[in-house]
Amino acid sequence: MKILVIGGTNFIGPEVVRRLHAMGHEVTVFHRGKTLAELPLGVKEIKGDRAQIIEGKTQFEQLSPDVVLDMILYTEQDALTTMKAFKGIAQRIVAISSMDVYRAYNVLLGKESDIIPIPLTEDSPLRQQFYPFKDMPQRALNAPADYDKILVERVVMGDADLPATIIRLPMVYGAKDPLHRLFPYLKRMDENRPAILLPEKFAQWRGCYGYVENVALAIALTVTNPQATKRIYHVADLQVSEAERLNQIGKAAGWQGKVISIPQHYLPADWNLPFNTEQHWFADTTRIRQELGYSEVVSPEEALKQTIDWERSNPPQEMPQWTGLELLDYATEDEILTRLS
Repeated sequence: MKILVIGGTNFIGPEVVRRLHAMGHEVTVFHRGKTLAELPLGVKEIKGDRAQIIEGKTQFEQLSPDVVLDMILYTEQDALTTMKAFKGIAQRIVAISSMDVYRAYNVLLGKESDIIPIPLTEDSPLRQQFYPFKDMPQRALNAPADYDKILVERVVMGDADLPATIIRLPMVYGAKDPLHRLFPYLKRMDENRPAILLPEKFAQWRGCYGYVENVALAIALTVTNPQATKRIYHVADLQVSEAERLNQIGKAAGWQGKVISIPQHYLPADWNLPFNTEQHWFADTTRIRQELGYSEVVSPEEALKQTIDWERSNPPQEMPQWTGLELLDYATEDEILTRLS
């Protein structure tokens, strides 16, 4: 099968490309050339900007890919451009989406109040408000203000002439994670903090995570399996509470401390979590497992070990702004630990 990957040189993309190549497919990557990635020998590259992708249609016609995997569909216009560029050329589009399409995400952010039943399925209600990052002063990964995967999905799934597949991703962690999701916790563990205190409600909260190599396999299966045509899939690893997740990280890091769940009355009066932990955010992954035969290829223990090794070797220059928001400063933590003892 001939596969064109748009934007396959960053965090998740190279893992997907390696997986597709290992499966014996002919893979070409279309990218700007700004990010260096170690791609397998034999993978072809086309340099260009997605904003000018239509201008390269003649080149794509010569390539004649069976499937186009677009890793960087962020806006409605991105989706319209991709569908226009490959209509009459490709047999199918696979679009990378996100769990943030669900109404549960708005409830989590405090924009809606009615708790959504979990686990989320592919048919759970979607957000009623568009552009979830529009009013944020700083947006993760410099996402555009008009970012919205709901609008992306509508465009690609609504085109009768070019069938599509959607795969909704969780919070992805692993080596080269640009958000350094594990770092705020690992830093505390490596500094030999005796305990990490979590607000009781957050300690019990269950989110939706996926290790990068496992996510890459799931994407590769949606690309290469015709049964995935016109389907929407979730992918996520085993989903546990935040307290359980931090305990797993601590075990993998060799940390001797403990995670302690703290009732609200121990916390400073003016301290509040920036999200509604009454709304859990984890997903049912039955569909992709049953229809495409997906199962994890890297165990949770090995996934954490590999991620920790990379984080230790590649610490961020500044503390990530998108993770660790539930953590207390050390002085407050020490004061609470004294009261507890």
